[in-house]
Amino acid sequence: MLILAIDTALDACAAGVLDTDAGKLIAQESQAMKRGHAEALMPLIARVMKESGIAFASLDRIAVTTGPGSFTGLRVGLSAARGIALAANKPVVGLTTLIDARHDQLYFQVVSGNGGSLIPARVGPIEEALGASRFGAPHLVGNAASIVAERWPAHALPPFKVDALAAPDIAWVAWLGAAVSPDTAPARPFYLRAPDAKLPKDPLPKASQPSAS
Repeated sequence: MLILAIDTALDACAAGVLDTDAGKLIAQESQAMKRGHAEALMPLIARVMKESGIAFASLDRIAVTTGPGSFTGLRVGLSAARGIALAANKPVVGLTTLIDARHDQLYFQVVSGNGGSLIPARVGPIEEALGASRFGAPHLVGNAASIVAERWPAHALPPFKVDALAAPDIAWVAWLGAAVSPDTAPARPFYLRAPDAKLPKDPLPKASQPSAS
């Protein structure tokens, strides 16, 4: 299976092409950035596809991160993935990213060794995430991994590994994209909570009406 993986959800703009038969990414590029995904993504994808030697029509699937993450970044990646999928007539799958939600909260999920969900994806106080200590020594992954590790309960088994990643590894996005089903992993934004910024209820003033005397 040939997978084009795209990630713009967090602090990177990345793409890669996975060949599952070869068992590796045959092309990849990642640029660290907090803003500017819209300008960087399509040229980056073009370079990755050229390096892979694979035509868009030869892909089997497109995988894209769906959040939680940057509102603009998510829209950029999802729009690109959907557009490529539509043009190439290929399925597209979405993969979540669970991160530091700020304000002493986290987007988090607890997953068992066999992939089952022990605590479903949610947003909540860090103390709730620390409740995962009852399941044993964890592998902490994500841009809030260090925060959780620092506050891990002293009486619990400590994390056996901490991967504080600013953005997902594009290789994992690709491999997970190959594993999930388009029927159960839709490519749509995964927010878990409403955005901090909200539009006013009546953002545009009504036009004044001329009075007649």
